[in-house]
Amino acid sequence: MSTPEKDSRETDTHSGVATTGHDWDGIKELDNPLPRWWLWTFYATIVWSLGYVIAYPAIPLLTDSTKGLLGYSSRAEVAKEIAMADAGRAGILAQIAETPVAEILKDPALFQFSVSAGRSAFKVHCSQCHGSGASGAPGYPNLNDDDWLWSGSVDEIAATIRHGVRFAGDDDSRYSEMPAFGRDELLDKEQIALVAAHVRGMAGLEHDAAQAKAGQALFAENCASCHGPGGEGIRENGGPRLTDPIWLYGDGLDDIKAQIREPKHGVMPAWGARLGETTVKQLAVYVHSLGGGE
Repeated sequence: MSTPEKDSRETDTHSGVATTGHDWDGIKELDNPLPRWWLWTFYATIVWSLGYVIAYPAIPLLTDSTKGLLGYSSRAEVAKEIAMADAGRAGILAQIAETPVAEILKDPALFQFSVSAGRSAFKVHCSQCHGSGASGAPGYPNLNDDDWLWSGSVDEIAATIRHGVRFAGDDDSRYSEMPAFGRDELLDKEQIALVAAHVRGMAGLEHDAAQAKAGQALFAENCASCHGPGGEGIRENGGPRLTDPIWLYGDGLDDIKAQIREPKHGVMPAWGARLGETTVKQLAVYVHSLGGGE
């Protein structure tokens, strides 16, 4: 026959309040009732939560959720705010669409709006290659400097954004192809070294003077038609300048040899069909405003 457990509750001698019977290493808990204000607050939160569940979307279902008596939707509110913002911008966007991109630079209101909108579009679509500040990276052009292929006017920048560079899906894409002088056996290894030395000499970089002089005739015969007789570049044809410290694939001797032997050619998407003409104009104005454009 089992023995009934002894009731461990007792009355605290100091406060005269009964304990709960719980004991933690000699610490006993008084059986004080909860404050009335706390209880009523707790009950109020229960009532409020029940009202919220009834009035607002709250309970998830298999494919949807309860709608609530008020029919409120935070997504609908966001959609309404976006629609209001679009309506507010509609007028100036229509102006940009109708205004030639070069004329936008002359209108302070259109210019400021285009720079702001273009900056946002750049961060979404362009920063992955050109960097968040448009400073570029090895193989990706810096848009803040003064070296521009196909001209740095705002009209030409818009054309490049619109049609891309070496983009197969656009017949008007920018193209400039450098022959693979080594891979296609147009120049041998020694000749490539001589041309590379001459190129470094034109750029004012450390070089072997004898080799550079020997490479001058090879440069004139094979490279000057695209890069210019003195390496000043022919921007209209996409021929880079070789006489300044701006290098897309590196200015080391081995880097230049590798580019002559088997050149790298970057590709940029044609954004015109994807973004629309208005966004292309805004991007062009923003890029032009960075300081490198003409």
